[in-house]
Amino acid sequence: MEHVETGSEGSSDPFDVINEVFDESEITTKPWSEQNAKERLVTVFVVLLKFLIVLISLYLFICSLSFLSSAFQLLGGKSAGQVFAKSTILNNPIIGLMIGVLVTVLVQSSSTSTSIIVAMVSAGIITIRPAISMVMGANIGTTVTNTIVSLGQSLDKRQFRRAFAGATVHDCFNWLCVCVFIPLEALLHPLEKISLVIMKRISGGEAGGKLDFLKVLTKPFTKKIIGINKDIIKRIAKYCSTGSSYDADECFDAKESPMMKVCDNKTTPDFEKCSFIFSGMNDIAAGTILLVASLILLCICLTVLVKTLQSLLMGRMAQTLKRHINSDLPYPFGWLTGYLFILVGIGMTILVQSSSVFTSSITPLVGMGVISLDRMFPLTLGSNVGTTATAMLAALAATGDKREVTLQVAFCHLFFNIFGILIFYPLPFMRKIPILAAKKLGNTTAKYRWFAIAYLIMVFLIIPLTLIALSFNVYLFGIVVGFVLLLIFLVVMLNVLQRFIPDKLPAKLQTWEFLPKPMRSLSPYHSAGLKVSLFLRTKICKKPYQKVEGENLENDAEMETISRKDGV
Repeated sequence: MEHVETGSEGSSDPFDVINEVFDESEITTKPWSEQNAKERLVTVFVVLLKFLIVLISLYLFICSLSFLSSAFQLLGGKSAGQVFAKSTILNNPIIGLMIGVLVTVLVQSSSTSTSIIVAMVSAGIITIRPAISMVMGANIGTTVTNTIVSLGQSLDKRQFRRAFAGATVHDCFNWLCVCVFIPLEALLHPLEKISLVIMKRISGGEAGGKLDFLKVLTKPFTKKIIGINKDIIKRIAKYCSTGSSYDADECFDAKESPMMKVCDNKTTPDFEKCSFIFSGMNDIAAGTILLVASLILLCICLTVLVKTLQSLLMGRMAQTLKRHINSDLPYPFGWLTGYLFILVGIGMTILVQSSSVFTSSITPLVGMGVISLDRMFPLTLGSNVGTTATAMLAALAATGDKREVTLQVAFCHLFFNIFGILIFYPLPFMRKIPILAAKKLGNTTAKYRWFAIAYLIMVFLIIPLTLIALSFNVYLFGIVVGFVLLLIFLVVMLNVLQRFIPDKLPAKLQTWEFLPKPMRSLSPYHSAGLKVSLFLRTKICKKPYQKVEGENLENDAEMETISRKDGV
């Protein structure tokens, strides 16, 4: 049997957590059967204390995600509203998709961006068709949170590989669904038609309610820190648009109004009575401080959470837990296991009212090896469906003319996720596509850790901003997008031919060696980064290069080679 990695590199499959060998020398406590009464009492007390630490750190971790969202809204909320206000370019489905991604990244909440989309449709600023592509973009943008969370395990190469793969399997699935449904929706409009039929059938029903399970616990604390006026984004999107709803006075007033709630704790009836720490500060100052503080709190909570869970879930207990979570149901129901975890993902996301919170909470468990990537995938699929429950309940609770359009947008979001699951999950070979893509990203990040930051910036900022900028010139946009799609098609086709019929290809095309190395490998960029790092360390900081235990061996060897060349 091939052994998986246990702490050193060289594993045949670093993602195989069930057969991972643990080091019994790490267990420092006596077995329960060998302990006396006093030792057992101490053991129980320590375990209960650790559970309490886990609960407190998890609570603060969730609050830090809320603060992070508020910070992004303070810093980028008005910009997001102005992006939405560009209604003239939203009819292009790709631009609508990119705007959905960018705005959701800026406000760190798919619920907020979806509610803005609904408000724009109900106000007549955009129609349902561009709204569908924007909702697809919101589905992608919301995954940035758990990708950021995975960076918290970057110090441990083995854990980082798994955590990053566990976070990006969500990205891979969403991008694959978009690749299928964007052209399909542009040509045949299936989501629009199906949602319209169902909306007409139930729009006359009773209004639904609103669930706030998680906010009941977190809001008493978060509202003491910050309060955000999300209506400002909606007002900018509505009144600053180029359509019939444009209102210069309302637009100016919305742009000049602070994103932070205006409070007056005296007797003035025009202002909301509230009290939070950042009251009285301007948006930029409060947003910057809150962003730094929330990232620090997130990292601290994540570190405490991971370390405490590692001390609880160690040795045979960890092995038993891994086998129970990652094993299939007994025969003949094994094929139902994945669907059961999809239901778990749906239920947990409805419970916490946020797909970002749920997936971000289980991403560290993937890094620790408690949950395998094959189990993370159905959980994220369920989370995608569960996050639509918030919009669905809000739609059912709406009244008047807004109810029908709100319902239709909510159903489009729901069926986009359901149809994506039907395409990429039931058939095993289709299921492997996003999982293998996530493993590739995880392995790349384990080798080049800077790739995680580059991935975040490229996928969630540079690509959306570039496409939005190109959209102002329709012909240039068409040429660039057409060239990129053609290039992707040629690369995929050549990879397939190289794998299955290499002997039919010309000798030069049987490998990628004909391309310059920077076009087929990340190693030149990695070497350049190492040189810069070595220069800063030795020339600027005046510190000689020293090998650090646990560092990447390839990095060590390359650093030493570079240092010899530079005479360090």
